[in-house]
Amino acid sequence: MCARYVITSPADAVRALFGYAERPSFPPRFNVAPTQPIPIVRLEAGKPVFALARWGFLPAWVKDPRTFSLLVNARGESVLDKPAFRNAMRRRRCLVPADGFYEWSDTRPRRPFFVRPKAGTPIAFAGLWETWTGPNGEEVDTAAIVTTRSNRSLAVIHDRMPVIVQPQAFKLWLDCAAVDATTAAALFVPASDVLLESYAVSTAVNRAANDSSELIKPAPGEVDDGADTAAADAPANPEEADKQLSLF
Repeated sequence: MCARYVITSPADAVRALFGYAERPSFPPRFNVAPTQPIPIVRLEAGKPVFALARWGFLPAWVKDPRTFSLLVNARGESVLDKPAFRNAMRRRRCLVPADGFYEWSDTRPRRPFFVRPKAGTPIAFAGLWETWTGPNGEEVDTAAIVTTRSNRSLAVIHDRMPVIVQPQAFKLWLDCAAVDATTAAALFVPASDVLLESYAVSTAVNRAANDSSELIKPAPGEVDDGADTAAADAPANPEEADKQLSLF
């Protein structure tokens, strides 16, 4: 899964990669967490457009968000059929700019790892977005990150990873009018082993309130005995995240 990620590239570098006309200014974020606003890129009138969405997908048909589980990730294997995601998969696909993500090991003590592109350039996660309209007409754009099975190098840490869309496939993923959902789903494959590198980091990343460049520095020495307790703040799967967080 992907429950925390990083976006630290300069705004102009992100804009150049995705090709949107807007010039948003946003600070580096070293610990983006569910329920926070995140930048997304979607297609409008055939052109990429920058937008902000709440990380935690909310289908339009939900009556009361307080009774609906927070959907941080969408499993690529089921988005074509799952009621929560299938309409967005057909009509509302987006890209999520990032510079890396965190993953927690399945083994105990649970240890956080930072995963980033070896090239040091921004990447794009496959995402789905939806606008939820409340009873008083209020509108909230929400989003989820699509995941797939891990590649060989990351499988030793966790069995899931975000779907990373290569620049040459941006248009294929974003153009919902011209590219059907089944064709777009062909992108749900693990990233190449040569694209990414990973290393253990401090358990300070487990707390969403922590947000500094210290979080992505390699952890010194071994994980101490308190790491397992601290890691309880870091959701190990989407179902656990659902219980911990709420959109409202």
